[in-house]
Amino acid sequence: MRLLLISNSTNAGEAYLEYPRKNIRKFLGSKKVKALFIPYAAVTFSYDAYEEKVRSRFREVGHDVVSIHRFSDPVQAVMDAPAIVVGGGNTWMLLKCLRENGLIAAVRKKVLGGTPYIGWSAGSNVVCPTIMTTNDMPVTAPSSFRAFGLIPFQINPHYLDANPAGHAGETREQRIQEFIEVNRDIFVAGLREGTMFLLEDGKLSLIGPRNCRIFRYGREPVEVIPGADLSFLLARKQK
Repeated sequence: MRLLLISNSTNAGEAYLEYPRKNIRKFLGSKKVKALFIPYAAVTFSYDAYEEKVRSRFREVGHDVVSIHRFSDPVQAVMDAPAIVVGGGNTWMLLKCLRENGLIAAVRKKVLGGTPYIGWSAGSNVVCPTIMTTNDMPVTAPSSFRAFGLIPFQINPHYLDANPAGHAGETREQRIQEFIEVNRDIFVAGLREGTMFLLEDGKLSLIGPRNCRIFRYGREPVEVIPGADLSFLLARKQK
């Protein structure tokens, strides 16, 4: 299984998909790949516009995408895809559309069979067992919170360490602590912006300029540095 799980698409002051573009190119390889793009997380913009936005960046690094909405049979499109790319947006809408199109089992089968998978933000969240650690508002209701379940731990993309000045609500850490209080056997990885997880050859690594914060029930959160081996998170029975 090969996964590239990116926290966010855009860093402040940068172009869209600027910081991960070299990682995307390396991940897909030197030979041109026309990946299947899943734009279902889009809410306030069209699938056509999303496809073009992603396509332009992928073409800059020698690859290409075609959106799944171009196909009459979404499941077959997944089964034929040389690579799968799932964009960010609203995680609830993404999961609802994935489920309505019967794609949970299809994507899972393909990726477990070796098809490369790239996701950012919501596209990284749906690789987890559920979408219960998303930051997004539930603007719609999927039939289940269960997602692809390709990894046994949860990701919180866009992880922030503090609240904005003047905001009196709960911090991101407090919300994750609530999750692990209820779901005591699941690790949560706070994936800060500008960073990503790479899973290849059974090894999970953190890439980028910032640490990752790991949460587990009954223990203090742990900071993990870039380049560290995080393969312990892949154990189906957490220790």
